[in-house]
Amino acid sequence: MKVRHALITAANPVQRTLPLQILVDRDGVPRSALEIILREAAGAGIEKFCVVVCPGDETAYAEACGDLRTQTEFAVQTEPRGYGDALLRGQDFIGDEPFLHLVGDHIHLSDVTASCARQLLDVAEAERAPVSAVQPTRESQLTSFGAVGGKLVGGDLPLYEIDTVLEKPTPTVAEQELLVPGMRAGFYLCFFGLHVLDQQIFELLAKQQAAAPGGSLGLSDALLQLAGHRRYLALNVAGRRYDIGADYGLLTAQLALSLGGKDRDQVMSHIIELLGQPQN
Repeated sequence: MKVRHALITAANPVQRTLPLQILVDRDGVPRSALEIILREAAGAGIEKFCVVVCPGDETAYAEACGDLRTQTEFAVQTEPRGYGDALLRGQDFIGDEPFLHLVGDHIHLSDVTASCARQLLDVAEAERAPVSAVQPTRESQLTSFGAVGGKLVGGDLPLYEIDTVLEKPTPTVAEQELLVPGMRAGFYLCFFGLHVLDQQIFELLAKQQAAAPGGSLGLSDALLQLAGHRRYLALNVAGRRYDIGADYGLLTAQLALSLGGKDRDQVMSHIIELLGQPQN
């Protein structure tokens, strides 16, 4: 499974401007959130990109791609019919190849030499199976993420075979249906914003859409069906995700980038100075 293409969804009308926001990356260079996301994928070996956007956003997004503009195409989600529908807009670009899927409002920072995207691609290519990145997440944050249940595969990696997928479950439902052996109490495996998928996800989404034409189409139900059809894995990635659409999300992502980059000492000095100022 050699993955050359990436599909990035950025057509949520409520969050359509988030990927255009400027952050200073770990090298101290101002870049759009979109460009930071694209550069991570490119560094992992992705050659071509498709970004799903709202109508009329193509020009702004093209400018936000930076040096990767020539490798990037755009697909338009003409009506806000959900995450799954947005993914379907990129089907023609992907064709029959496996692909890396990223969401346009998450920044990822690896804790190891390999990027989060590269870690996921290595597993997908070695296991020849679809795989989603996950992260242990406190139950208080469950209503912000999709979550999975399954069993540990074994071996050197924190790799799980998925049997259940739920979209933004309550803690009560998660406790009943998302059991993962060895997981700390009060924590669940939630999606990280990175997936390696293939043509079958489009087939499953298209069937769901045909069964309820005109309705909003999610992704989690299709991923649950995928787990019922074949081996579908989850990798606990060595890294952290930052949802820039959350409260203080842009601030948190910027701090994480800065504290993990070349200007760490300077940023730490600014933070200490701010903490020392009296509160009004």
